[in-house]
Amino acid sequence: MSGLWLVFSRLLPVCDGVFSVRNLILLIALACLPLKAWTENGAVLEALEDFLEFAEYAEGAITPDQLSSVGLQAFLVVDTRLDSQFDKGHIPGAVNIEWRDVVAKRDQLPLEKPIILYCDTGLLSSKAHFALRLLGRENVKVLFGGFNSWLMQQGLSSVN
Repeated sequence: MSGLWLVFSRLLPVCDGVFSVRNLILLIALACLPLKAWTENGAVLEALEDFLEFAEYAEGAITPDQLSSVGLQAFLVVDTRLDSQFDKGHIPGAVNIEWRDVVAKRDQLPLEKPIILYCDTGLLSSKAHFALRLLGRENVKVLFGGFNSWLMQQGLSSVN
């Protein structure tokens, strides 16, 4: 039981003051998925299944073409790559928050303005997207294909 309390005590401050049972269960599931005991917990599995069942296929993604048609200014664009990668080149106006730090720095992300997360391919930024969605952030999307697809859409092969 003390291990369970340790999980709760570390996760409660992460809930942003929203203490709904569903958010708490989803947050625990995300933090504990590698643990066999949690993955076999019926409530955790049910919460994850509910989330995934209602997630639309394209709801969490935006293509480079869609981004261009709407315009960058409509979004907070977050480059989730390493600082060194960001320094070599990034989408104009993007801020850099490494994908592993997105949850810890979520207070830097607006609640109302649409947010686009990207990495090189979309793989790592999709992990950050999933974590934010489990925390109730519905204004977040992933750039489909990541920075590499955006570069291609711009007619560039690299930023150098």
